[in-house]
Amino acid sequence: MSEAEVDLDQLSDSERLALEQYSAVTGQDLADAIPLLRRSQWNVQIAISKFFDGEGPDLLEEARAALPEPAQPFQPRPGVNLMHEDILQQVRPAHRNTEPAPRIDTQPENQPVYRPPLILALLFTPFNLVYRLLLNSFRLFGTLFPFLPRLFRATASPALQGTRQNTTGRRPLAPKDTAARFIREFEEEYGSNPLQFLENGYNMALERAHRDLKFLLVVLLSSEHDDTHTWVKDTLLSPEVVELVNPSSGNGEVLVWGGNVRDSEAYQVANSLRVTKFPFAAVVCHTPNVSSTAMSVVARIGGPLSASEFKQRLTAALDTNRAPLSQIRQERSQQQASRNLREEQDSAYERSLAIDRERARLRREAEAARQQEERAAAEREAAEQKRQQDLAQWKLWRAQELRKEPDADVKDTVRISVRLPSGDRIMRRFAPDADLEELYAVVECWDIMQDGSRPTDVEKPAGYEHEYDFHLVSPIPRAVYSLKDGGTIREKIGRGGNLLVEPIEDDFEEEDVADDNLA
Repeated sequence: MSEAEVDLDQLSDSERLALEQYSAVTGQDLADAIPLLRRSQWNVQIAISKFFDGEGPDLLEEARAALPEPAQPFQPRPGVNLMHEDILQQVRPAHRNTEPAPRIDTQPENQPVYRPPLILALLFTPFNLVYRLLLNSFRLFGTLFPFLPRLFRATASPALQGTRQNTTGRRPLAPKDTAARFIREFEEEYGSNPLQFLENGYNMALERAHRDLKFLLVVLLSSEHDDTHTWVKDTLLSPEVVELVNPSSGNGEVLVWGGNVRDSEAYQVANSLRVTKFPFAAVVCHTPNVSSTAMSVVARIGGPLSASEFKQRLTAALDTNRAPLSQIRQERSQQQASRNLREEQDSAYERSLAIDRERARLRREAEAARQQEERAAAEREAAEQKRQQDLAQWKLWRAQELRKEPDADVKDTVRISVRLPSGDRIMRRFAPDADLEELYAVVECWDIMQDGSRPTDVEKPAGYEHEYDFHLVSPIPRAVYSLKDGGTIREKIGRGGNLLVEPIEDDFEEEDVADDNLA
């Protein structure tokens, strides 16, 4: 549509005057200017702002569409700026749809900050100083003439508009370090920090608010605005606001995260929240009616409000959304109680199972020990029976191997008298060359030799080595004739002698008694 085709007769006098003022400032074609003015309700200031800053979503039309029918259209009062956040709050319905809380991409915690080499830093120092001088001059010039930055953004290429260079001179840091720097600068400028800002990134603050089911108060400050210092001193740090945010009881339901838009993270948060006026605060909380994991912006408080107005806005947002959060807290508490009860029951069941398993293990061990003892006893009994059988067979074999007693007329015979432990006495003659073991064998086999018969054809038990369990001892003077010393009877005892049989076990018992006495 050309300018000639635009029917100006249909416009009222006030609309023609607004069109002339708008065209004088922007120079836009009438075909594009009239629709923009109509969308701006023929408010020249709003239309000019949309032309230079870009036209975002029409909040007024969205608010009208949300009003119940029938509803009277909102008529702006003369001389009132509709872009003011207060008017937008009036236009919006009381139960408006909340917007989701944005999440931003920040620098990773472990990403190192690039620092140029020292030589390059020294070489580029003069250029850096000139650049900062020109940049500060441009900022001062932009402050004196505010329309120039908007005009520059409108005429700049889209590539330049889409990027934001770090022209603040502040070194980019990780989110946690950026939050610590903001808190340090805040305390240096305003004194103590009764609001207890969270010392972590914005995304971590959202996660904590969602986990703890608390409200998150996002405070964005800009040192370039003249109202910031006064607003912080008189409004944000006022006793009534501090008591509402962090009550003296210590069980506050509001977490506070703050940022300076000169930092990259806070600047991204401001862009995501579509902040139009500083200082700015927003209330974010979990909204279960939207999603089980949704975090939404439930209140936007922009501009230098007084402490009472700020508290009223904040209190209204908290009261409106406190009931759903309380219900979720109660549900979580019940779920946690049920979970704790199940864990206690599972723990008690596991303890009972452990006790039963321990008892079963002890029973198995006791049964295994009993069976082992029975097997050992059976093996000992079998071994003892085998030993007794081999001993009896050996005695029969050894008895048949004994040499016959020499006759009385044999010269140089040795006459030995041996008294047994039972009191019986053995009287026997031995050949002069008879070995000492012959005497021991006679004593061992005496019970078999009593009947006078000598066994024949008895074989020595296989694998059996006989050991005598006694010593032959001469009482006066005491002398022990041990088989280990060897020799013949004539050599050890002489032509005759009286001997005693002493069991070896008795010797061991005497040694044990002696050791006990010494101890």
